Amino acid sequence: MNNNITIYTDGAARGNPGPGGYGIVLKTDKHRKELSQGYKLTTNNRMELLAVIVALEQLKNKNSNVTIYTDSKYVVDAVEKKWLFNWEKTNFKKKKNPDLWKRFLKIHPNHTVKFIWIKGHNDIVENEVCDKLAVEASKKANLLIDEEYVKQKGGNTFL
Repeated sequence: MNNNITIYTDGAARGNPGPGGYGIVLKTDKHRKELSQGYKLTTNNRMELLAVIVALEQLKNKNSNVTIYTDSKYVVDAVEKKWLFNWEKTNFKKKKNPDLWKRFLKIHPNHTVKFIWIKGHNDIVENEVCDKLAVEASKKANLLIDEEYVKQKGGNTFL
């Protein structure tokens, strides 16, 4: 069985913070799946990271070889330069998005994951699809509430 999976992700926020969304394209040799979701109030970095998390959570088989293409230096550098693991040792003191990083750390060890940074808006078809999905998701009616972001900012989650 071929456990090679290619994932493209993108996140967007209009206002940063503002309405945001993520877009995902998951690909194997035989399958392709697109996912997206929008939120009322969030940041672009939260959406970039959430896209990666949701994509990894979709994988049914453990021990897959996963290549993730993203235009987020925030996500790529945090993982590939091992910053994330130092942040974890300090319980994410003074770091943003600890809720999402902790969620990422729970699923990351299930697979062999390699991140590749790609330049955004550079005619890479699947990245352009993800960008479109993310932006469209941020504009939909009935956006979800990014409860952890709102809590971190001291707001009311009943927006």
